[in-house]
Amino acid sequence: MEDLKQELKEKIIAALKLADMTPSDIDNEAPLFGDGLGLDSIDALELMLLLEKNYGIRLQNPAEGKKVFVNIDTMAAYVAENRTR
Repeated sequence: MEDLKQELKEKIIAALKLADMTPSDIDNEAPLFGDGLGLDSIDALELMLLLEKNYGIRLQNPAEGKKVFVNIDTMAAYVAENRTR
């Protein structure tokens, strides 16, 4: 699971072009939106595309994304349970 969390952090940094960040800058339990990483609704769409492209997971709507994209821990658990690739 730690490898998956590291992989997700790397993919998030690349997909969202967070050039000034490293995976170690992202706390597994810190919120991805708001006070944590500070992502917004456009970033949420990018994360949805990331899941579909890399893991074969298609989220049906942004509300579902809110449950998945709480933090790296929840995202990794969801990917581990639902990935098709």
